[in-house]
Amino acid sequence: MDIGQLLRAKLNCAVGAPIETLAEEMGMVGPMTPMAVHLPVEGNLPALDGANEWLNSPPLTASGLRGKVVLVDFWTYTCINWLRTLPYVRAWAEKYKDQGLVVIGVHTPEFPFERNVDNVRRAVKESRIDHPVAVDSDYAIWRAFNNHYWPALYFIDAQGHIRHHQFGEGGYERSEMIIQQLLAEAGMSGAGRDLVLVDPRGIEVAADWNSLWSPETYAGYERTENFASPGGSVLNKPHVYAAPARLDLNEWSLSGDWTMSKQATVLNKPNGRIVNCFHARDLHLVMGPAAKGTSIRFRVLINGKPPEAGHGVDVDDQGNGTAAEQRLYQLIRQSKPIIDRKFEIEFLDPSVEVYAFTFG
Repeated sequence: MDIGQLLRAKLNCAVGAPIETLAEEMGMVGPMTPMAVHLPVEGNLPALDGANEWLNSPPLTASGLRGKVVLVDFWTYTCINWLRTLPYVRAWAEKYKDQGLVVIGVHTPEFPFERNVDNVRRAVKESRIDHPVAVDSDYAIWRAFNNHYWPALYFIDAQGHIRHHQFGEGGYERSEMIIQQLLAEAGMSGAGRDLVLVDPRGIEVAADWNSLWSPETYAGYERTENFASPGGSVLNKPHVYAAPARLDLNEWSLSGDWTMSKQATVLNKPNGRIVNCFHARDLHLVMGPAAKGTSIRFRVLINGKPPEAGHGVDVDDQGNGTAAEQRLYQLIRQSKPIIDRKFEIEFLDPSVEVYAFTFG
């Protein structure tokens, strides 16, 4: 795969992230000067009006935050790119809270079920997020920032000026040094120059970029690509699909009785399957039961066999799992060598909604 393909594979949720940022992460440009970098004013912190609800905090305002250094983190809880940045954001929030930093998460949904505040509240708890979170289900804060990406970080100085931004994964050392610089500019003492050390676990572990040859793949017809079931997709009505005899890399297919809608594909009868030919260490699937309070049993195979040691955190070594919530599930985390493999998931119960594959 050429370097352009590899850079595109890194985007996932952060579609449109600057190539310069990704290239830096991959060692393609030199390191930046560690301290006192020039940070132009990019705008002002918006009023933060329009949040549907605030979690972990009463409502915050731009005027009330004056005098504090603020880090605004746009996220949506099924985004694998954001999940891999979270260990750093959590660590910065904890390390610098007594030096004058306020971290604000802004949860702006990608999929319909992410508008449900109970789902967001559960994600905040499970992700061990203690800093304030604005539930931005109507995109009010997103539009106020003119933001276009998950994840996106905005760095605001004590005068309320936006001084820097980071779109997508990476740039962690630079981001923390900018936090330290803004705290120093504000006269805050005690921040120091040491950088946090994080130990990501499970789904938060950084991607194996050298082995990541598969891009995010949506199951809804609005954004899907490389769908390979014979006859193609049938929109918005039940259809019995069949899997082709073979799949090329990054193609996927359905078999069984499914309805492909704009954002998700829904299984109508038991024992429907999805097959995906992928090349990556990790494979995740955004999915969940269509009806609250129900659960969907499923079984995962790799090249026709149980994943054994290559299983993800949401399945056992025989590939068995249950989807009881609408979220991102880690199904495969394999060891090297990483090669093209055929992933297969069979749902033993109907009414699962499948939204997207992501990789790492």
